[in-house]
Amino acid sequence: MYKIFIRPLLFLLKPEAIHKIVFICLKIGSKIPGVKCLLKAIFFVNNKQLERTVFGIKFKNPVGIAAGLDKNAEVFDMLGFMGFGFVEIGTVTPKAQKGNPKPRLFRLKKDLALINRMGFNNKGVDYAVEQLKKKKSDIIIGGNIGKNTLTPNNKAIDDYEYCYDALIDYVDYIVVNVSCPNVKDLRELQDKDSLLAIMKRLKDKNLKKSHNKPILLKISPDLTNAQLDDIIDIVNISKIDGIIATNTTTTRNSLNTSDKKINEIGEGGLSGKPLTDQSTEIIKYISKKSNNKIPIMAVGGVLTTKDAIEKLKAGASLVQIYTGFIYEGPMFTKQINKSILNETQL
Repeated sequence: MYKIFIRPLLFLLKPEAIHKIVFICLKIGSKIPGVKCLLKAIFFVNNKQLERTVFGIKFKNPVGIAAGLDKNAEVFDMLGFMGFGFVEIGTVTPKAQKGNPKPRLFRLKKDLALINRMGFNNKGVDYAVEQLKKKKSDIIIGGNIGKNTLTPNNKAIDDYEYCYDALIDYVDYIVVNVSCPNVKDLRELQDKDSLLAIMKRLKDKNLKKSHNKPILLKISPDLTNAQLDDIIDIVNISKIDGIIATNTTTTRNSLNTSDKKINEIGEGGLSGKPLTDQSTEIIKYISKKSNNKIPIMAVGGVLTTKDAIEKLKAGASLVQIYTGFIYEGPMFTKQINKSILNETQL
């Protein structure tokens, strides 16, 4: 029904307009008696076999919503009622910022993909904290943190520290995002020395907490094997808790969309089906090179239940969706969880 009737109507509007409309509907729905229970009855798969304990956190199921959808922590409760095992808010920055000029989000329908160059548009970490204080559900929350665009890289560590300090008491895990291709010079922070300094600073602060939270690193799919080896070293040296693989890609390989349209769209991170294999191969590489000792949260190119299963088999413990949620609809999470159950029962 979603792909036949609803999606074609939604896709008549611009992507950011649809995002606003869906959020308005979710906010209105959260105030109507019975809606939350109805959503839970429709979307949630309640089965002990789906539970996963990763990074010391018990997840009701291994399927989460990736950062980028609920940037400002405004609808995480409702997403929890829609069957997700966890929701990652953000990316948030110390100060509010508008992000890059519009248009900045584009559909590649022939490729089941999106290109975005949002640029960390958000209302600031303090706004997100105020929203998280209103939390009414038991949904697991991750906080994805970044630096402001105007902050030079040599001061970036201060931005990450500010966001960590603001969020740490209100989220279940922290994600350091240095891999988004849509913030000028951000990916330079994936340099081993720069990244190690950030991760060690946050980990040292974390160890001083009475109840420290897992710290994860979100990486680019465009890293070489040598760079991935550096990432593994950073994880081991800093003793952070895991990796999210992967962010969006700057590559434009083997697309069905015409070159003319791709050139018209211009720069941005590509997500969706073209990223499937690239992301899975990185998961396999990290898993093998680390002897399965580094917990991995998979994201990137999950457009079918098979994609999700393959990422879990490749070495991931959890899986996130974003573009697949847009193309496949709200039942997609339930379908993935049912497929995972079928795999465990074979």
